[in-house]
Order: sequence, then structure tokens, then C-alpha cells
Amino acid sequence: MRATFLGKDPESRDNQSPTLFATDRTDRKTYIAQGWKVTDPQVLADVGDVPDHEALIEIPEDVIKMWVRRYGEQE
Repeated sequence: MRATFLGKDPESRDNQSPTLFATDRTDRKTYIAQGWKVTDPQVLADVGDVPDHEALIEIPEDVIKMWVRRYGEQE
């Protein structure tokens, strides 16, 4: 699997940039989001158990908007 850079949060400083990538999977469309690891105890309690092979990350709305601008019209 390969990942293609789509964009990063324009409000972020260097080396602290939530980023969105598209994968080249052929069985389904998937994306990889790089963001801030969620460690807030209340959020973790609200979400509940997260399997060991998964992680919760927080990304800015601007990063989601990148996906909408690139793919929203195609869906």
C-alpha cells in the first residue's frame, strides 16, 4: 500500500501538522490521517474501549475540508 499526500493543516507550525493522505488500495477507498493523539480522559471515557490495533486521533476541521474539496464532488 502507498500513501499520497493530500494536504496539511494550514494553521500548524512545522513538525506539528495534522495531515491527510489517500491510499492506493484497490479493494476500497481509504485515507490516513495524521493528527494529535487523543489522551483526554473524558474523551476516552466518552468513546469507550478502543481495540489495541486502533488509535484515536484529533484533526482540525480544515483537514476534513481538504477531503471535501478534493473528493466531495466525485461522491
